[in-house]
Amino acid sequence: MVRAVTPAVPLPRRPLTPGDDDVRLWYEDVLGWPTVPGEPPRLVVGVRFDVLDVPAEAGCAALERLGRSGALGRGFPVALYGGRMRLLVAAGSAEELPGLLEWLDWGALELDLVAVGTGGLMEAPCPPVAASGSDGPGAARPLPPGRGGSQGAAVWLRPPEPGSGAGASLPTLSAMGTRGARGDGAGPPDLVRLVDTVATQVHRARLRRAGAAAGAVGQPLAFS
Repeated sequence: MVRAVTPAVPLPRRPLTPGDDDVRLWYEDVLGWPTVPGEPPRLVVGVRFDVLDVPAEAGCAALERLGRSGALGRGFPVALYGGRMRLLVAAGSAEELPGLLEWLDWGALELDLVAVGTGGLMEAPCPPVAASGSDGPGAARPLPPGRGGSQGAAVWLRPPEPGSGAGASLPTLSAMGTRGARGDGAGPPDLVRLVDTVATQVHRARLRRAGAAAGAVGQPLAFS
């Protein structure tokens, strides 16, 4: 008689994701970013960083353009939340945005570009590593793509780098912000270039939507 042997295949397990307390501790202990109590965990804006909040479509186009031109360098933290992209920039940048837009000749246009600074809050994306790893503070296995939180939660497109001085990687008005350890262009883009590129893509996306709407209105109805 032949006896069937069931292979020793482990049952599928639910991917491990850190809880709210682990998330909060990761930001506070590993990055030194202040948080506020509550669920979901939220980060205090205006202390370690400010935020440029733009439509995800325009933000992706801006990052792609900066990457092609070589101005993106090693990059800087970028998060996604629904249809919005949140670009982290140096603290104090939100106060500079209105003047920058005027100087760049964008001040007369209504742009879907919001700067969040002192007093603002940002939902904390799930950390890029499990906070309860065994290889030391902040060190653990990477979370699987798409597992960085519940559906509709904020996620990192480009997470901050623990232990490397996250604030030093943020776009700033200072010319020093465009210079990294490997020379010019190795660091984040200058804030002026970032704002100009993002504003351009936001405006182009708006024109595309307006053109599509006008075309739809002008087309005759089709009947089957």
